[in-house]
Amino acid sequence: MNRKELDLSPFFSFAVEHVGVGVHAIDLKGKTILYNKKMKEIEGFDFEELADRSLLEMFRFDQHESTLLEVLQSGTPVLNAKQTYWNRKGQEITTINDTYPVFDGQQMIGAIELSRDVTRLEKVVYQPLKKYEEPVTFTSLTAVSDSMKNVINTAEKAAIAQLSVMLIGESGTGKELIAEAIHWASSDGELHTLYCHGTDEQLIEQLAENLNENGSGTVYCERIDLLPFALQTRLLEMAREYSNHSITFIASVGEDPVELVAEKKLMKELYYFFSALTIKIEPLRNRKEDIMPFVEDYFSRHRMKFGSVVKGVDEDVKRLFLAYDWPGNLKELELLLDETTSLLTTEEVVTEELLPSHFKLKVNKDGKLRPEDFLVHTTKELPPLEEYLLEAEIYYLEKVMDLHHGNVTKAAAALGMSRQNLQYRLRKIKKNEGQT
Repeated sequence: MNRKELDLSPFFSFAVEHVGVGVHAIDLKGKTILYNKKMKEIEGFDFEELADRSLLEMFRFDQHESTLLEVLQSGTPVLNAKQTYWNRKGQEITTINDTYPVFDGQQMIGAIELSRDVTRLEKVVYQPLKKYEEPVTFTSLTAVSDSMKNVINTAEKAAIAQLSVMLIGESGTGKELIAEAIHWASSDGELHTLYCHGTDEQLIEQLAENLNENGSGTVYCERIDLLPFALQTRLLEMAREYSNHSITFIASVGEDPVELVAEKKLMKELYYFFSALTIKIEPLRNRKEDIMPFVEDYFSRHRMKFGSVVKGVDEDVKRLFLAYDWPGNLKELELLLDETTSLLTTEEVVTEELLPSHFKLKVNKDGKLRPEDFLVHTTKELPPLEEYLLEAEIYYLEKVMDLHHGNVTKAAAALGMSRQNLQYRLRKIKKNEGQT
């Protein structure tokens, strides 16, 4: 029998199932059609759980959209992409992915992703936001802005009074660091963390067993607003049961808890339990004075840990960092620095050329200079005034619309113009984009 007559499908099936990388394929609707054993080890799902549900239902992505969905939309491969997200066990995992569109002839039929799990490697090489494997304390936190100084001051008072605390802030703002600092300032016991991303009741029961064995310490419940109501009820029962012990309870939510209660995403009783003291952590875009001190602290730790010679960033990179809105907050900044320093050899200063290309594209998605770049990069060729004013208007209106989550009425009020005038300008921009 020659090779053409041999059915290779059993060999391909065996290879996919036993290869050392995770394999996940989806169709055009985002439904899983292939999911191997290694991917199950990484993410914790069975194929049957994924077969009839989309990726967005099953995973909560941290900073970036799913690379599978990105490739499905663009039709172009995304290679060597680092992705951090939460698996079904509530664990934060990091993978390096190569993702490709799949074609049948000329027609795209889906996308496939090959994932290498680097979670353990990252933890061995570098503990994010921590100093040399030591516990996070208030003195190890970088705080320059008034808002972060106030956060730390309030958290220190909570630690002294051993009050239950609710931390409010977007993903990546460092809520878990504040929780850990409170723990080490108030307790000699164990820090228990309950990740509420995809948590099931079994994990809550396991936590209760741990508390029975360890009668003191701190329980940090991350993002309780992501728990289904039934599990919020069970968490409240457990918290009330152990609140009279030598245990401090801390919880975090991603948005205003009052609005979460009104939207029926958070139980009112659970909110009341944790709200003896509430601490709001501002997003990084609202406290940009914390960016460069954090970068300097990062490089200081990097030099001591790895013997590197990197000292800082040049002025162009500093301008980029201060201009960017950092939707992933400090976590995004730290991951960017991780990626940047991993490619350094003898460089002492990080220049724009050394930044990852995906970051530079996010800062400037359309491939053109942003309006403010024409002012700070005076050596660049200046555009005609009319072109500059149009670019400035587009940039500014898009920023305001993003700030108000696409609400035209609120954006118009902030701009001091009528709703009709703003709609006219937005239509004009859309029309111009359609002609380019």
